[in-house]
Amino acid sequence: MWSLRANLSFRSNRGGKLKKSIVIAGVGGQGVITSANILSKASLREGYKVVASELHGMAQRGGNVECSVRIGEVFSPIIPNESADAIISFEPLEALRNLSKVRRDGIVLTDINPIVPSLISIGIGSYPPLKEIFDKILSHCKLIKINADEIAKKAGSILTKNVVMLGAFHALNIFPLKEKSIIDTIRETFHEEYIDLNIKAFELGKETIKNML
Repeated sequence: MWSLRANLSFRSNRGGKLKKSIVIAGVGGQGVITSANILSKASLREGYKVVASELHGMAQRGGNVECSVRIGEVFSPIIPNESADAIISFEPLEALRNLSKVRRDGIVLTDINPIVPSLISIGIGSYPPLKEIFDKILSHCKLIKINADEIAKKAGSILTKNVVMLGAFHALNIFPLKEKSIIDTIRETFHEEYIDLNIKAFELGKETIKNML
């Protein structure tokens, strides 16, 4: 069963006709919704109009989760096909599932570590080879791959993977947000004992992309 929850938040619009849209995709338990909330709140902090939504499948851990975050001259949380500026995917197959939403000149930023769905684990269906997934993405738009699991472990916990992805995304300069706005939002989001851990994860994700570009 799928459900859609839209969370519409508005403030003064900056940047004139600015319009930016991203899809954040993954599976339950990876922090997809937390990441979308951090980006949305950081955008509001800078005075952008924000429209965001959540779409998720099975409620239990492991179900598909998809969020959209749109800022600027936007009025609906729904991202039409081939109109997103980027996809941030915490899992390779989820990047492919959402590929139709990103522009031909857009970017897919994905972790390289697959999470095999439970049905495939018991022999129902199959998980495509990673090369096949990545080739299909490359035939549509630009692809950037990182080992977010490994980076998160360097930060101190695999649970910071979502913030690693946010750091990597920020380094691509797709959303016109100041780093301070995101860091301040991270400080507000996590319990005090986990703040430094997540800030380190953000920095490592950012550095990874800067070293690739």
